[in-house]
Parts: sequence; C-alpha cells; structure tokens
Amino acid sequence: MQRRVLVLQLGIVAFCLVALTELITTFPFPSPLVQPLLPPKLRWPAAEVAAWVESQNYDPGFLEFFYRDPERIVPPGQNLVAPADGLLRDVIYKNDLTYLVVALSFWDVHVVRTPVAGVVKDITSEGYTLYRYSSEVKDQAYLEGKAGPVQQVLTLDTDYGEVRVRLITSYWASRLKVWVHVGDRLEKGQRIGRILLGSSVVAEFPGHVEFAVPVQERVVGGETIIFNGAKFQ
Repeated sequence: MQRRVLVLQLGIVAFCLVALTELITTFPFPSPLVQPLLPPKLRWPAAEVAAWVESQNYDPGFLEFFYRDPERIVPPGQNLVAPADGLLRDVIYKNDLTYLVVALSFWDVHVVRTPVAGVVKDITSEGYTLYRYSSEVKDQAYLEGKAGPVQQVLTLDTDYGEVRVRLITSYWASRLKVWVHVGDRLEKGQRIGRILLGSSVVAEFPGHVEFAVPVQERVVGGETIIFNGAKFQ
C-alpha cells in the first residue's frame, strides 16, 4: 500500500515538473498542456503567429486549424455574397468604383469565394513581387497602412458589370493560391483561391454601391448577403 502511495506521489511530482517546464519554455505563450482548453485566439496568440510567419516555422496544430475549409450554404436569388470571412473594414468610393474591404485575422477561414456568378476574364499579379519598397501601388486607397502588399486580381464578367476580386497579402507572407482559370464560369459563392496567412480581400464593383452590411460587422464568405437586387442603382 505504501509503495502504491509513493508511486502515485512521484507520478504527481513528475507531472508537475513537466507542466512547470512546459510553462517556462513556452512563456509568454500558452503551454501545450492547456492549449486544447482555450479558444483559438488564446490558444495561438497573434504575437506567436506573427513570429511563425517571420521564421516560417509553424505549429502543426495551428496549421491544421488554419487550413480548415468548411462548406457554406450560398443564399439563392439575385444578390451578392461576402468574398471572405472577416471584418468588413471599409467601403471606399473612388473613380466611379466601389471597393468592399474585408480584413482577415489569423483565426479566420482564408478560403476566398466569388461574390457573384460570372466568367473569369483575367487573372493578374500586382504589388511587391520582387522588392519590399516601391511606389507602384501607393494610389490604391484600400492598401492604406498595409506594408509591402502583394495581390492576385481576378476580373469577372458578370450581370452586374466587371467585378474584380483582389486577394491581398504582405510581402513577408507572399503566398497566394488561385484555383480558377481564365474562361472558367463561376457560380456565386464558389471557391476561387486561398490566402496563406494574408490579411485582406477586396471586392471591386462598378459605380456607387450601397451594401446591406455596415462597416465593422463580421461577414461569412459565401453566405453573408452584402447586396440585394438584380442591378446597382
């Protein structure tokens, strides 16, 4: 009996030592022992994820979470849907165009969807593909405050006119994947690509568009209706 008690006590001490070691070696970030009990934003703090971006050495658990790609129920009818999950950060009117800017956090789904049905007319790259500092894109208002932006721009021929979807990341992440090709006919809400640890998706519409979702509200890609109607006013 005494031997069993001693073994139990030694086991408890060993566990406490392991827990203390994990706590010290991972400080100030959560220990792996408590990570499963925390929500994503606390499990993988922003500062820790940013360090992984810099080192290109990611926690496997975070990558598994990050690459999730849930199915979405695309609403029927004549409407437009959000191109990505995230915060509707801004709506910008400039040069007879309307830009809807969705900001993605580290913990959002990063699969990008088309807000409208249409045919892919063009796919181009823009931004700092070779150099970190350039004046090439300074006049693009939706890039204000973004360091070293890199873009993949899809141009769609739609019933609403020419619509562009911009997948934007930073030079330091510099990883964008587009899954569609010129000539493809896309359905509303269809997956078009993925941003790998990027930060913004911008949908560009002709004319002045009044959206159904207010700025600073969260949207869900492929599901949240951002505009109702067959055409813009």
